[in-house]
Amino acid sequence: MTRGILIAGNESALSRAIEAEVAKRVERFAVTLIPPRFAAVSVPQRDIEEAQSEKARLSLDWNPGSPISARTLVLAAENRLERIDEAILVCSPPSIRRPASQLPLADVEILINDHIKGWFFLVKELAAVFTNRKSGTLALVYYDIGSGGGGDDAADLLGPSSAASFRALTRGLLAAAPNEPYITAGFSGSNAGDEKGFAAFVLKCLDDSNTRSNGKLNKYGKFSFFK
Repeated sequence: MTRGILIAGNESALSRAIEAEVAKRVERFAVTLIPPRFAAVSVPQRDIEEAQSEKARLSLDWNPGSPISARTLVLAAENRLERIDEAILVCSPPSIRRPASQLPLADVEILINDHIKGWFFLVKELAAVFTNRKSGTLALVYYDIGSGGGGDDAADLLGPSSAASFRALTRGLLAAAPNEPYITAGFSGSNAGDEKGFAAFVLKCLDDSNTRSNGKLNKYGKFSFFK
């Protein structure tokens, strides 16, 4: 039986690269995207390789700020895939550079509901499924990013805040992993711009996943030996 893979995250170069890698391994997979609700954030176009993965892609709706939506999403993924063997959560939030005094209140609400609370709701539902079945893999993927800024450029206050929350959640889940009946694996990248290499690294690790990789944070970057 083929692997049932669910990918969750916002539309980004990293999430699309992971989709392309997954499409090389399974005939179909499920994807759910955080709605692009921030003001003045453009969604990049997919390249040819990424567009080819659309044939295997099952798109599912998700309202990240709703715990009921998280449960409905997981049930829908199980129905469409028969089961979820691997859930790959990709945190690659958009960059919004505004002075603190000019942050739209609506964007702050969106950040908290979609890019912070949403991950906790989804992790809870996935963990419940994996715990009940006593198997499965929860993979958490993110870039180590800073706020940038300096000179005349405003710092990005929203994206790094989301990433920091996701990173803390990942570390907590990895610390708890030995007590769980499923595998939890973390993946951090330091080379933004090498999304295809990072995605290949993530999927190669998941291909080789076993109990010895449980609770491990796998780092990809300039010091990685992965080729």
